[in-house]
Amino acid sequence: MALNIYAIQRFPKPEFENGYSQPVTQAPTPRAIVLQYLDVLVLFACLSIITWLVLKKRSRKGVLIMTLFSIAYFGFYRKGCICSVGSLQNITMGLFHPEYQIPLTVIAFFILPLLFTIFFGRTFCAGVCPLGAIQDIVGIRPMPLKSWVQTLLGLIPFIYLGLAVLYAATGTDFIICRYDPFIGIYRFNSSFMMFAIGGILLLAGVFIARPYCRFLCPYGVLLNLVSRISKNHITITPAKCIDCRLCENSCPYGAINKPTPVKDRENRDTIIKRVILFAVITPALIVLGGWVGSRFHENLALVNPKVRLANELLLSGKNAEVNPSVEVSTFKGSGKPLEKFYAEVASLTHQFYVGGWILGGFLGLVFGLTLARQSVFRYRSEYTPNKGTCLSCTRCVDYCPVKS
Repeated sequence: MALNIYAIQRFPKPEFENGYSQPVTQAPTPRAIVLQYLDVLVLFACLSIITWLVLKKRSRKGVLIMTLFSIAYFGFYRKGCICSVGSLQNITMGLFHPEYQIPLTVIAFFILPLLFTIFFGRTFCAGVCPLGAIQDIVGIRPMPLKSWVQTLLGLIPFIYLGLAVLYAATGTDFIICRYDPFIGIYRFNSSFMMFAIGGILLLAGVFIARPYCRFLCPYGVLLNLVSRISKNHITITPAKCIDCRLCENSCPYGAINKPTPVKDRENRDTIIKRVILFAVITPALIVLGGWVGSRFHENLALVNPKVRLANELLLSGKNAEVNPSVEVSTFKGSGKPLEKFYAEVASLTHQFYVGGWILGGFLGLVFGLTLARQSVFRYRSEYTPNKGTCLSCTRCVDYCPVKS
């Protein structure tokens, strides 16, 4: 009681009767929403302009100007948000949690680059995405990588995509946004670790062209897949290839398919045997990957704060000498039934078990298809961009002597 009296005397109730007037309560202005719709309009305009620059003008200079604009607007002005790369987490969250309301602007940022990619290739990556744009300007002396190195590192984005979907679907975290290496640079506000990662990627980008775009970006996986069906994709030459080989080493991303001599073509029986082999191996990899993923579901679930809290509660209950954390003390003081909480965590852990099967199966499918793709012979008579990995940067077009 003495403490209560002291508290009353120490912190008296504020009085507003001596000339003070309460401010008029107003509804928040819709400026933020207007800016979000403005972002969508700017995104659509940028995609339209850069697609025109890539396909019609074939202008590397124009792409560079758009790159600088994207860094300035989507990067430093809009602070990297709204972001098409991170929007896939919002879409996943909305699909698995009906109570989660996805803003229309986020849906637009997710869909618009995909739509343009379906028809025109990865023009979004050329100079509109602020994450790719900031890497593009530091690519001063990019070195080519061995094809097997690119293939191996190219599997990482699929793993990242699977984890991002899993954690968004379970309501655990938006790991793409949390570990965005460039958002701290755009906002001038981040942890030392994220600043360091962003700096390392930019430093590596001087010698290895766009390391994040090629070997980490999960949204790039979707763009890679849909770009393969694009009919109006950029071409190295505006007319027939004259096989001058000037563009052979022009792409810093290793995205140019070189002509394949007829003499290297395999016989039909060998191809059929290989197809049958991978038709057997791929399903086995899917099952094996799903089983491995399910075995690691508890480790995957530990990222979820509820699961971690449940483990801490169990540990504190078994060992009274362990000092409880702030989270444990807060939960015990909340009065929430422990049995109900454990039931929620058990259901959440089961979701990770199912998700582990799906994630592992998905990665098994990716590994199987990657192996199959490396062993399939494709006859080519011209130098052509690889529709999946080509970022439509237009570097190669300047090397082609054919102008019309």
